[in-house]
Amino acid sequence: MMDSNDANQPLKQGELELENKTHETSETVTETPVENHSTDKLVEAMPRYTTKEEVLARLKVLAQDAENAAKPELDILKQAFYKIHNAEQEEKKKELAASQNSEEESTETTPEPVVIAVDPAEEEFKRLMNVIREKRNAQAAKLEEEKENNLNAKLAIIDALKALVESPENANKSYTEFKKLQQQWNEIKLVPQAKVNELWKSYQHYVEKYYDLLKLNNEFREYDFKKNLEIKQHLCEAAEKLVEEEDVVSAFHQLQKLHQEFRDTGPVSKELRDEIWARFKAASTAINRRHQQHFEVLKEAEQHNLDQKTVICEIVEGIEYGELKTFTAWEDKTGEVIALQNKWKTIGFAPQKMNVKIFERFRKACDEFFKKKGDFFKSLKENMNQNLEKKKELCEKVEALKDSTDWKATSELLTKLQKEWKTIGPVSKKNSDAIWKRFITACDYFFEQKNKATSSQRSVELENLDKKKEVIEKLSAIDESVVAEEAEKLMRVLMKEWNAIGHVPFKEKDKLYKQYHGLIDQLFERLNINASNRKLDNFKSNIESLQSNGTQTLYREREKLVRAYENIKNELQTYENNLGFLSSSSKKGNSLLTDLNRKVEKLKADLELVSQKIKMVDQSIKNEG
Repeated sequence: MMDSNDANQPLKQGELELENKTHETSETVTETPVENHSTDKLVEAMPRYTTKEEVLARLKVLAQDAENAAKPELDILKQAFYKIHNAEQEEKKKELAASQNSEEESTETTPEPVVIAVDPAEEEFKRLMNVIREKRNAQAAKLEEEKENNLNAKLAIIDALKALVESPENANKSYTEFKKLQQQWNEIKLVPQAKVNELWKSYQHYVEKYYDLLKLNNEFREYDFKKNLEIKQHLCEAAEKLVEEEDVVSAFHQLQKLHQEFRDTGPVSKELRDEIWARFKAASTAINRRHQQHFEVLKEAEQHNLDQKTVICEIVEGIEYGELKTFTAWEDKTGEVIALQNKWKTIGFAPQKMNVKIFERFRKACDEFFKKKGDFFKSLKENMNQNLEKKKELCEKVEALKDSTDWKATSELLTKLQKEWKTIGPVSKKNSDAIWKRFITACDYFFEQKNKATSSQRSVELENLDKKKEVIEKLSAIDESVVAEEAEKLMRVLMKEWNAIGHVPFKEKDKLYKQYHGLIDQLFERLNINASNRKLDNFKSNIESLQSNGTQTLYREREKLVRAYENIKNELQTYENNLGFLSSSSKKGNSLLTDLNRKVEKLKADLELVSQKIKMVDQSIKNEG
């Protein structure tokens, strides 16, 4: 129903504008981010196509209902098909080129261009896409034709209203025809968007002019006003209930329908007109405000999600592949990448314009990782086979030497072969024990024969063994009761003594070495002789040297240290921010977090060291002053 029910009191110009503004608001605000998110959900929810047959099967389904097929899905299918198709074509070209090269080498003929046969799957793909495109174009053309027909029909209604307005003497008699025209107008829906406001204003103009001409009696007019008032009061109540609706988006869309009903309902009595509109407008304002606030919160959350996803992308992209040189290293890093993928799934949507881009960035980084992992394991298997052959060659050399009696020369040669063995990489697990046993058995046999023949040398080694054990006992006796300076002095004397002692039996060497260095490390740690103190001691010597060059040299050194301090501080802040994104959901002990924490602790230590250096420079400058 339009405002045509007001027989004798047409809307004022200002009231007409209020009604039009209501319409314009509802038309404009209807496009919301929530509707756009359906496209993002469709893209991420789609399966990942790995064969052309899967793509064609899905296209055949879509072709049955092409009018309702989503364009983003069609784009994804096209991208997936040609990604697979192009890869196949490239592979075929390489095979044909290789085949032709082989024929050319044997026949010495002129090379011919590589020609790839037509792909039936591609022809079927193009056919299905054309079917869908033609159906969608036909639907769009039909909709545009319908809009044009509706436009012409509404223009005809406006012409009919104009004719009624231009015949004031028959206004009362034509009221039935006027109501019929109103009903026809309301039944016509879509028209070209560019003509909506112009049509509405023209139609409203003649409706108001017609009401001005009517000479209906008060009883009929009051009845019409009363009926319209009841309808608009009901619409106000419905709008006021929507203010409490939990689903803000649903409330907003329901409000648009209420606005349309309010606008299509005829006028009420003049003295109630402003009041009923103000009531409806107040409820609309409250709903629109909640709707706007909802999307502001959603926008902020999406930006936070984008930040988290960006950090994850940077972590995967920043993997140092050069450091992944072992099976264990790759497996550990794979666990970290999978943990990041699981973390990704818990994060919500990013802003619409970035959601697909950030997902493609992450997928590209992960694909790169797993491709390099596959290449590594393929190379590892080849290297293991090569390593096995190298170790077999060493076994043959050692076995050829094991019966030699040239003790010195053969010992040196075997020692060299043992060092060479250590430079060869690993072999497969099933061959590892057997090849090692073969190698060490031959070595042990020679050295056992040598030991029997050189018992005097054996006694010297045993004597050296006792001496080194004695040094270890003396190091163990340096406890906290010994003054630090004396302990350090004694420790360095014992270190010198250890280095002066000759060889010990080969089988005891590694065990003794670990004991000795374990004790040395503990003493250094207890006596606080660490890297930072040594650096500070060295720096102190440098400062004393710089002082001889004047105060200006000290100031330049201080500026350089301050810049280094700021750089380390900024780098530390970046790592701590990354930890903030991951720590809330990462498991304790996760190696990724452990690496980040170690980097943070190292940066803190570096920061403290630079700070101490600055203080030393400041003290030197003060002393100079």
